[in-house]
Amino acid sequence: MERPNVVLLLSDDQGFWAMGCAGNSEIMTPNIDRLAREGMQFENFFCASPVCSPARASLLTGCIPSQHGIHDWLRDDDERQAAIEYLAGQYSFTKALAEAGYDCALSGKWHMGASEKPQQGFSHWFCHKSGGGPYFGAPLYRNGGLYRESRYVTDVITDDALEYLDSRAGCDQPFFLYVGYTAPHAPWLNNHPKEYTDLYRDCPFESVPHLPRHPDSIYLTDEVAKDERANLIGYYAAVTAMDANIGRILQKLEDMGIAENTLVVFTSDNGFSCGHHGFWGKGNATFPLNLFEESVKVPFIARHPGRIPKGTVCDALVSAYDFMPTLLEYTAVPAADAQLRPGVSFAPALEGRVFTQHEEVVVLDEYGPNRMIRDRRYKYITRYPYGPNELYDLQLDPGETANLLKDAAWQQLGQEMKGRLEEWFARYVNPAIDGAKEAVFGSGQIGLAGTWGKGAPAHSCDDYIRENPNYQPYRLR
Repeated sequence: MERPNVVLLLSDDQGFWAMGCAGNSEIMTPNIDRLAREGMQFENFFCASPVCSPARASLLTGCIPSQHGIHDWLRDDDERQAAIEYLAGQYSFTKALAEAGYDCALSGKWHMGASEKPQQGFSHWFCHKSGGGPYFGAPLYRNGGLYRESRYVTDVITDDALEYLDSRAGCDQPFFLYVGYTAPHAPWLNNHPKEYTDLYRDCPFESVPHLPRHPDSIYLTDEVAKDERANLIGYYAAVTAMDANIGRILQKLEDMGIAENTLVVFTSDNGFSCGHHGFWGKGNATFPLNLFEESVKVPFIARHPGRIPKGTVCDALVSAYDFMPTLLEYTAVPAADAQLRPGVSFAPALEGRVFTQHEEVVVLDEYGPNRMIRDRRYKYITRYPYGPNELYDLQLDPGETANLLKDAAWQQLGQEMKGRLEEWFARYVNPAIDGAKEAVFGSGQIGLAGTWGKGAPAHSCDDYIRENPNYQPYRLR
């Protein structure tokens, strides 16, 4: 069988709710909605960590953060930090694809260390220097040289992807194209073209909740509160501008006559709340760090004409760490390493065949010393070493407002779920870089974790404390 081309479209900080095809009647995403009509949409796809760098590394490697060692978003405030290649010596699906003869290309955000140089099997490398920043004047690496791009970065990333596709015209070699958008990551004010912000000038924004401030929320929520409406306009405009550029890529595949032989996947690195639960942000929008549904659930849509059933919805609970085995099975590419990975391939689901899900433990997330286990009804969160721990009934309390552990009647279920969580993590964690031992505050990682760092600081805790002098590390909800 001829191996398909693959285009992975990855957004940045996009909640699963921020798409028309997810039921949001206000946000304008016609091209993402088209992918859903022409392919399969997953209702329960989860990132492996609710912040960008560890989530992206898990998607790429099929490993949890306590296996690949990236536990927080990566800072690059100085040359030493920027030069760290966090995935050096590790194996990824792009390495596997390259070994099998795929040409691998990156256009856009990487944010897994050493952004100036190609890694993990990529031959084409047009890379954003950091994890976010201005949409006009973005720092980008082209041919190893750093420059500031004056144009709107979402357009520029797409332009590079289109140029790469043009270079593949008439080539029989299959390709993997990774388009890493920075949208809709902050900033949202005065950073997006008027043609997109004008679309939301009169929007009532009834598609997001307007709740009292969450007691654990930190600086971003307070900053947004100064003009929440303007920030909502910017967030929605960023999504719509990205959607328009996705349309350009889909049109290019059609113009080249290769759409029928190309798997297109759209997903996001982590989720996001725009007022959900009373805060703005993701896993590090609060302290203690959170694992709310809006932080851990992300969009996931796959289209491959003639192979993936059109207009279908899958309700299986799957994780970003399932993506590597799925993609490799789908493309008939073997992994050449011996790493023990937690993922289960959902390639059968993509082809409309019977899919055997994870058994008892279906979705697990981690963010430093914070870990979560979730099945179809209950979610348990533990925070090492002191808590607060949480248990939610997602069927009766989808907003995660009532921590059942406050009631003695639920202690037994909480204990059982914690036991299953710890058994699962004990199987997969590399003790040398165990996230439960990492001082992750959500303020950024600055060095290699655990013993890999040889005693050097790994996390910028001091920065967090300086910026938030009144924080209380462990307070009960």
